[in-house]
Amino acid sequence: MFQPTKQQQELIDRINGLKKEKNAVILAHNYQRPEIFPAADFIGDSYGLSKKAAETTADTIVFCGVHFMAETAKILNPGKKVLLPNINAGCVMADMITADELRKKKAELGGEYKVVSYVNTTAEIKAESDVCCTSANAEKIVNAVQGDKILFVPDKNLAHYVAKQTGKTIVPWPGFCYVHSQIRPAAIQKARKDHPAAQVVAHPECAPEVVEMADAVKSTSGMIDYCKASPATEFVLATEPGMVFLMERECPDKSFYAPHGTPLCFNMKQNTLENVLDSLEKGQHEITVPKAISEKARRALDEMMRIGK
Repeated sequence: MFQPTKQQQELIDRINGLKKEKNAVILAHNYQRPEIFPAADFIGDSYGLSKKAAETTADTIVFCGVHFMAETAKILNPGKKVLLPNINAGCVMADMITADELRKKKAELGGEYKVVSYVNTTAEIKAESDVCCTSANAEKIVNAVQGDKILFVPDKNLAHYVAKQTGKTIVPWPGFCYVHSQIRPAAIQKARKDHPAAQVVAHPECAPEVVEMADAVKSTSGMIDYCKASPATEFVLATEPGMVFLMERECPDKSFYAPHGTPLCFNMKQNTLENVLDSLEKGQHEITVPKAISEKARRALDEMMRIGK
């Protein structure tokens, strides 16, 4: 299990002191560096952190994640200061679609199609959407949307998984997560050979052929619940390898493995304790969203929150 070094612990202690002084809260995504977790007030997936962002009474939110996550927190909390520790922490998949491209596709399909946007998108994309979703609630959201025709953006793999679960007609945007897309069937086969007693739990952003090989398909928060409840003591996690550190923290009596060759998400790993401390001390990298875009995006997020209760 990960243990912070003396230097890291000193930074964590300074961060905790500043949080009290500035009435700040730190939200950390499950894929963050393991040394971030002891400084966080809440750790979770994008949906869980969206809920926490909407509920917090703190004056300042420090979002240890990527840009679209901090942007979402700002949309849900327009009167609060939202800080991103490292302003360069973006998302490759979120950059695979622009608002102009989405508007063009909507016009091409006509008004019959409802736009469901993965929360892994920019505010401009959310503003063009009927409702947002996360990997934890995508199936529920799509089932709740009136009609059977959905334009799902931007993750084609999650779209494929949801289409299979719901039976609805889903037009997928051809985006993908580069981390999950590099988890290949051969790596799952090797993991099963190396750890024959382990259960394979896959994220729905994985390719369909990997999802089909899994014992369970879960969001990152779903993985935590599943592994805690399962009688199994070994698990192969087909997702970003940072989940292994988090699961070792959550379930110290169980063993967790990442499929061989799974890359790290370099954007998620850009946030450091030093960044978090600087962000709190200097109030730097404040996230803003234009009001016109924020108000439209808020409607899609609110609809997600309403359905996803």
